[in-house]
Amino acid sequence: MKYLIPLLASEPVSNLELSAEISQGLFTTNNVWMMMSTALVFIMHLGFAGVETGFGQAKNTVNILFKNTITPILGLVSYAAVGFFLMYPGFETPGWFAFDLAGWKMFWFSPAEADVTSGYADGGYTYWTDFLFQGMFAATAATIVSGAIAERVKLSAYLVFTLFFVGLVYPLIGSWKWGGGALDELGFYDFAGSTLVHSVGGWGALAGVILVGPRIGKYVNGKTVDKPGASVPLAVIGVFLLWLGWFGFNGGSVLSADPALVSYVLVITSLGACAGGLGGFFAGNLVFKRLDLGMMLNGVLAGLVGITAGADVFTPGSAIIIGLIAGFLVVYSAVLLDRLRLDDVVGAVSVHLVCGVWGTLAVGIFSTNPEHTFLAQLIGVGVCGAMAFSSAFLIFFVLKKTTGIRVSEEHERTGLDSHEHGIRGYTIVYDE
Repeated sequence: MKYLIPLLASEPVSNLELSAEISQGLFTTNNVWMMMSTALVFIMHLGFAGVETGFGQAKNTVNILFKNTITPILGLVSYAAVGFFLMYPGFETPGWFAFDLAGWKMFWFSPAEADVTSGYADGGYTYWTDFLFQGMFAATAATIVSGAIAERVKLSAYLVFTLFFVGLVYPLIGSWKWGGGALDELGFYDFAGSTLVHSVGGWGALAGVILVGPRIGKYVNGKTVDKPGASVPLAVIGVFLLWLGWFGFNGGSVLSADPALVSYVLVITSLGACAGGLGGFFAGNLVFKRLDLGMMLNGVLAGLVGITAGADVFTPGSAIIIGLIAGFLVVYSAVLLDRLRLDDVVGAVSVHLVCGVWGTLAVGIFSTNPEHTFLAQLIGVGVCGAMAFSSAFLIFFVLKKTTGIRVSEEHERTGLDSHEHGIRGYTIVYDE
């Protein structure tokens, strides 16, 4: 008996140690998945660069690549400087505006105080993973604008816009839902950002397209003139890279490595993309009487944007319906924009704004959660849209009246690569 007592006494300690090991292992797994998701979202910038370069004209290739390279650079720095602490102020109910000054000081001057234990975010990830994952989302919003106003916008104007839009506008709007603000209290739902990322970027793109104006020769005598892209294969590669990145975009938004929910979200995401591609294929054939590859590609992206708001609360059946409708919407939206003489090089407004709004409203129609209402979704779309569009319009308008936002006619006609960068994207050299 004297040997049995110590054995019995040691069992609870062993169980506690085992529990701690399991807890630490789960925390590590969650954090690794979140870091992988961050990397996948980062890869989306390469996808955006491919799509924009592929659909843009060859004479502007370097300019487009330059913008797509510097966007995540400026985006992450501005998000670190202000955005992160504006978007997640740390208060239980920040309402419409709050700023986490304590978090800002910790980030820049006392990083050792950051919580990197399983006590942060319910053991899903560390403080630093949180920042980087959210920072990649933020930079995406500005990239959406880049594609819409490509080939005629001043690089300096775009860079200033990016600093303000990513550093202030996007995080403020995001705080209203993801930061626990007023829209969150209202019951508005946006799982991974159909509105908070995509339509916010889409509203910014629309403001830019209106103020910058169409490219020279795009609309002649009431007709739309096609401007052939530099590389169709590159555009296809870009779309597939974006689809790949969306596994991190939506899958990472689970905010843990929950095997059931992550796998389900990825299935819904893929079904939405496929249905969107089919919608773009059918609608393109109806409208243009041809098998339009560009519309099918944008249909895939439209389905992905549309499914993002409720990828965790849609059924596989509703995901296909939502994606299919998004695929049709993106085609007819592109046609309408051309009729309105709104020149969008890559279809960013149609993909991200129109389908972002549709996907967000679809939560109020198809969600399996009865707490999600159409009215709350409609209010959220309206509030976020009004703020994003008015802010972007103001930024571009001030730039237009001061430094200017459009390159000279000569530079636009001959191409931005030679004039602004001194190098061409496509150069054939013959050895003598």
